[in-house]
Amino acid sequence: MEKKSIEQLEQIASQVRRDCLRMVHAVQSGHPGASLGCTEFFTALYFDQLHHDTDFKMEGKGEDLFFLSNGHISPVWYSVLSRSGYFSPEEMNTFRKLNSRLQGHPATEEGLPGIRIASGSLGQGLSVAIGAAQAKKIDGDESTVYVLMGDGEQEEGQIWEAAMYAAHWKVDNLIATIDLNRQQIDGATKDIMNLIDLRAKYESFGWVVNDIFQGNDMKSVVEGLEEAKSLSRKGKPVLNLLHTEMGYGVDFMVGTHKWHGVAPSDEQLEDALSQLPETLGDY
Repeated sequence: MEKKSIEQLEQIASQVRRDCLRMVHAVQSGHPGASLGCTEFFTALYFDQLHHDTDFKMEGKGEDLFFLSNGHISPVWYSVLSRSGYFSPEEMNTFRKLNSRLQGHPATEEGLPGIRIASGSLGQGLSVAIGAAQAKKIDGDESTVYVLMGDGEQEEGQIWEAAMYAAHWKVDNLIATIDLNRQQIDGATKDIMNLIDLRAKYESFGWVVNDIFQGNDMKSVVEGLEEAKSLSRKGKPVLNLLHTEMGYGVDFMVGTHKWHGVAPSDEQLEDALSQLPETLGDY
């Protein structure tokens, strides 16, 4: 994989945000808020950190694997998969349409390259990633398994069963990330179900925790992912706390749960796109 400069990654991220907004707007359905908030993470992962092959094979032998647990933010994943070469950008025109491979939540039955599990039923992605990481260990595969979760998702009990399991069995080829934007569909996490101190919780479960405090700054995200990789394979699973802002990149969307699952109007789309340079060409 050709390494890219921070400036190049930022340019890609701007296009990814445009893709997300245009997909959701076209069908007036989808989840733009956290997609925009996680754009730096996805861009850094797929264009700088992840060792992957766009000649997609489900088993992923010799490759790093990524699982999206909070599958409702599919727009940002579809964009980076397309922009990195898994399928044509024009296919983003089919997002959430009947018989599309780009369903509202990622699915496997349509055979979209890059997707290994159906996701969106919150709480399950960490368990799947642990299983994949253990399988790689059994196979003698030195690759790394990544998984992204939402912070509201930490309210699911299965997360904590999986967290115990990963530490007990020393699944140290696993790097999990929580999108810590402090928002969920109905409001702030502190009001819905206070997460309190996720660092202390995961550390008490036997994990190594790495904070990426500026989750919407590309340089910080790249450095944070590199730090997480350096902490892996030392006997403990690794967790990134990715501090982001929902809706980042668009001034009227940033920092509020109100854009969790709401599509922009024609006028709002025009305003949003005016704030985001077109760098790779709209599909």
